[in-house]
Amino acid sequence: MGRLEVDILAGVEMWRGHEDVLCRALAAAAEREQVEGVVSVLLGDDAAIAGMNREFRGREGATNVLSFPPAQPDPPGPGRFLGDIALAAETIVEEAQFQGKSFDAHAAHLVVHGFLHLLGYDHENDADASRMEARETEILRSVGIDDPYT
Repeated sequence: MGRLEVDILAGVEMWRGHEDVLCRALAAAAEREQVEGVVSVLLGDDAAIAGMNREFRGREGATNVLSFPPAQPDPPGPGRFLGDIALAAETIVEEAQFQGKSFDAHAAHLVVHGFLHLLGYDHENDADASRMEARETEILRSVGIDDPYT
């Protein structure tokens, strides 16, 4: 259990060379959550993600990560489509610099965050946020990334 196929669409040059850390983080998340399937990851820029944010969420501007679970979930199994994750490069660079983190560590955190949303995790209330943050921290620690919340 925990086998994950990751389809990456790198739409922006600045993502080149960062794909491996994202795949490792996603594989760790799938293993910890004991799910298998397929996830697609769009490595975009702020303009692309802002367009998606506007179209699908009715919100203006870029955001660091968007998650889109499938409209009709597939039955469990290795070919099960889990959903799409979209990451915004410039926003992630800015946030990483502001937080004093490496781009890879912050991007890995956000892809795990997006993946957990695909699995139904949320942070709408304090209890759910604490549960999701603890899971993110545990997953990231398993791939050698420090607690993103410290």
